[in-house]
Amino acid sequence: MPSGVKMEVSDNRLVTVSGPKGTLTWQLPAPVSVKEEGGEVLVERINDERQSKALHGLSRSLLNNMVVGVSEGFVKELEIVGVGYRAQAQGDQKLEMQLGFSHPVQVEAPAGVTFEVPSPVSIRVHGADKQAVGQVAASIRSLRAPEPYKGKGIRYAGEKIIRKAGKAAK
Repeated sequence: MPSGVKMEVSDNRLVTVSGPKGTLTWQLPAPVSVKEEGGEVLVERINDERQSKALHGLSRSLLNNMVVGVSEGFVKELEIVGVGYRAQAQGDQKLEMQLGFSHPVQVEAPAGVTFEVPSPVSIRVHGADKQAVGQVAASIRSLRAPEPYKGKGIRYAGEKIIRKAGKAAK
C-alpha cells in the first residue's frame, strides 16, 4: 500500500479504498476475504474450487487497480485523424468535437472522470476508476471509429489501423 492510501472492509463486505485522487468502493465476492497486514493487502480464498480461484485472481486485480487509481490515477489518450476533425475542452467535464457531421458532438464526463485537450487532435481521459476511464474512452472512440481506407476517425494513441488498398489496387 502506498503512503496516503487507506483501505477499509465493512461488515457487509464492502471494500473502500481512499487516497489523494479520490475514493473507490467495491463489493467483495463471498468466497474471498481481504485483510491488511503491515502495509500489504492479503487476498485469500476459502476453498480451492474453480470459481473461488477465479474470484481470487479477479479480486486481487481489482483491488490493485483501486489502489493504483486512488494514488496515481489512470489516463487513456486518444488521437483524432481527419481533415477538419478536432476537439475542444469546455472546462474539464465537457468536450466538444467536430467529427465531420453537420453538428458538433458534445460529450459530458461522468463523476470521477475529467478531460484534457493538449492539442486540437488529441484527448486525454483522466480518472481514478480504471473501468470508468476505459469506458469513457471507448465511447468517445465509437463516435467516429477509424475507417480502414483513409484511417480517418478517433483512435487510441499508438493504435495501428490495418489499411485496405481500395478500388485502385485491382
